[in-house]
Amino acid sequence: MKIVLVVSAMGPGGAERVAAILSGAWTARSDSVTLVATYSKGGDSFFRLSDKVRVIFLAERTARNASKLFGYAARMAALRRIFVEEQPDVIVSFLTNVNVTAILASRGLRIPVVACEHNDPAADGRSVLWKTLCRLVYPQASALTFLSESMAAEFRRAREGVTPCIAVVPNPVPDELFGIAKPRRAGGRKRLISVGRLHPQKHYELLIETFAKIADEFEDWDLWIWGEGSERSMLTDRIAKLHLADRVFLPGRTQAAWDEMAAADAFVLSSRFEGMPMALMESMALGVPAVAFDCPSGPRELMRDGQDGLLIPPGDSDALAAALRRLLSDGSLREELGNKGARSIRERYSVATILAVWDRLFARLRVG
Repeated sequence: MKIVLVVSAMGPGGAERVAAILSGAWTARSDSVTLVATYSKGGDSFFRLSDKVRVIFLAERTARNASKLFGYAARMAALRRIFVEEQPDVIVSFLTNVNVTAILASRGLRIPVVACEHNDPAADGRSVLWKTLCRLVYPQASALTFLSESMAAEFRRAREGVTPCIAVVPNPVPDELFGIAKPRRAGGRKRLISVGRLHPQKHYELLIETFAKIADEFEDWDLWIWGEGSERSMLTDRIAKLHLADRVFLPGRTQAAWDEMAAADAFVLSSRFEGMPMALMESMALGVPAVAFDCPSGPRELMRDGQDGLLIPPGDSDALAAALRRLLSDGSLREELGNKGARSIRERYSVATILAVWDRLFARLRVG
């Protein structure tokens, strides 16, 4: 089977990580994959790509210094030329703006397009323009996928009978992650970590303020937030005002996120909304006990409260503080939740399991 996978760029985002995992898994079983980065000017992928994956940077095929409107039209035309050249069996696109572009660029080519949403459309605050474009363009896709049933159900209610095929296709967790041993440390400081963009979506200001409430109770614990983004200055100032500069750290991006997760003692997700949070999935897969806001959507699908994680009302700082107190004070609970979480994620989100979901979708579309 010949697949063209279209993404915005190959930076450190969750969708880009999934693109790297899927493209590698498909080529490993002898499928042909061309990955097209539509908003990147070239360079290396943040995540390792298989040598068998062909990568095309759309910016290298379009004119430079074009106006914004002309530039968008030029990218769409260049993308259409790639589709014509490649003649794939199926086009798979990730993220809203890329989905709309890929669907429009492929019109009339008779190539099935699977458009994949990676955030909850009902909660991610997209503009009226993008809501309108999705309403008009998405019905032209062959299939529309969501990462969780709650996301799909909302769209089914809004667009019933319009989009030909709606499917739930969760993100896979790479097999090599399950083989990473959790290091054992004798003594030393304990780490509560989070991984994600320093962006309002992640609600890190609330997380830092909540940690400040309990910091004196847990003098051997520190909070580490890995990632980069527009809120760095604000968060740095907030940490300083709370006198937590020696307890809360913003070390930036890391190419060794799994190693940092594996070395952590607990993980926390404080997001306002998600699609299917990869960092939470991966930390659970590594056996790291997790606390997460029950935000739309993803955490509720990933964990069962009290069994393999702690799920709390979204945006509730007092509930977050109470859950962190419970987790940070109880080593046996951390071990139990970590072990059960790892087993649960392995059973439901291994690459083989998720590839089978993709194969069933391709079969419905008569692809391959």
